[in-house]
Amino acid sequence: MLRLGMPVIGVTDLPRAVVFWTQALDLVTADEWSSETWRTLHHADGSGRALGLLLSASPAEPRPRLHLDLFTDSAEEQRAEVQRLIGLGARAVDWDLYPPEPDFVVLADPDGNVFCVVDLSHAPSGA
Repeated sequence: MLRLGMPVIGVTDLPRAVVFWTQALDLVTADEWSSETWRTLHHADGSGRALGLLLSASPAEPRPRLHLDLFTDSAEEQRAEVQRLIGLGARAVDWDLYPPEPDFVVLADPDGNVFCVVDLSHAPSGA
């Protein structure tokens, strides 16, 4: 039976990406399939795989067709998490496609991979 595995992010600096994403999402590295070009990150609570990181020579896409949405439960939590992620090395993205009252904030990880922090209490924005 076919089933969805996990999202994989291409990165140019694997050690930096491991530090960012483990701290951002409370994940841990796993020895599973670990190599010079790959890391599997698991949920810290032991509930399984969460994210794959793959060394990539190609640059991050400024408007990727596929990206991660990270959820928060309130606008206050969203603001706090955005600031925490920026403190970990993310950066705010000047996004010209925001709807009039967005429920999401667009950030980029240290490699430039775009992702969103979504306030579920305000969703959906139609994005």
